Amino acid sequence: MSRLLIVGSVAFDDLELPVPTPPNSGKWEMHKDVWGGSASYASLAASLFTPVDLVAVIGDDFPQAHLDSLQTHGVDVHGVERAKGKSFRWAGRYDGTLSSRTTLDTQLNVFADFRPKIPAAGRRAPFVLLGNIHPALQLEVLEQIEKPKLVVADTMNFWITGERALLGKLLEKIDVLVINDEEARQLGGHHNVSRAAQAIRAMGPKMLVVKRGEFGALLFDAPSSEQSTFFAPAYPLEDVYDPTGAGDTFAGGFMGYLAHVDSKGGTVDRAALRRAIFAGSAMASFCVEAVGPSRLLTLTGAELRARLEAFRKLVHVEHDAEALSLLR
Repeated sequence: MSRLLIVGSVAFDDLELPVPTPPNSGKWEMHKDVWGGSASYASLAASLFTPVDLVAVIGDDFPQAHLDSLQTHGVDVHGVERAKGKSFRWAGRYDGTLSSRTTLDTQLNVFADFRPKIPAAGRRAPFVLLGNIHPALQLEVLEQIEKPKLVVADTMNFWITGERALLGKLLEKIDVLVINDEEARQLGGHHNVSRAAQAIRAMGPKMLVVKRGEFGALLFDAPSSEQSTFFAPAYPLEDVYDPTGAGDTFAGGFMGYLAHVDSKGGTVDRAALRRAIFAGSAMASFCVEAVGPSRLLTLTGAELRARLEAFRKLVHVEHDAEALSLLR
């Protein structure tokens, strides 16, 4: 099996979410000490496809039961350092539509002194996912990796604004950047996402994935002179409870699928990348069905296959040759 190295945060989240029933009640409920962090979501999503090596830091307040759950799902946690102190914690409040959120509090705690130490197995991993951490730490990870086949990185507007030079060095060393549309516009310097994508790819990444939440995802993977853009919708859901971690789940599913293709002797080509977009979107659709990563913890391969088949039917069109012949 092709292993996937994931480096990022393992944390606690305090979430203020709108009460789902009845809809539009105007009431919110608090969910404290929810298991969170970019690496947690990404690892659980990827583990359904391929073995994962996780590198992160936690405090002495982090439950061993969560680490045991990761191991049960095929995630190697030998690279998770337990430091003295409190774990990273984030608090946020979502609006009534769950389309935007406000950060209420961020406590780095032990994450403030995190220096990733990659175990031997992780250094040899052919696939690498760099979660949304300081670009300096992402570069440190790359210095410890031997010969990766594919390196994917995430970032955020905070680093785009405050660490532009270091982020630029990172972009020169990675294969794929995964960010949301707001971040793409900020980094690329264009309101038009396609133009922003061209500018970003000129900075180094061979490919760019733009996450657009409920509006799907875009893949830019070829020079602008060719057919360079691929779009996949988000899977339509009637009930969405918590979008926290959906983007990280998408990235984990995307990379996990590609590692699985490689382990089966397949080629990580344009067709595989497009299928990986659907795999990531399918995983993200499960993530939002419950608070925190709880839905990912119970997800089965059979459920994922069923959703991918539903996804296929959602986007497949049978052309009517006779009807097309009548067109002028």
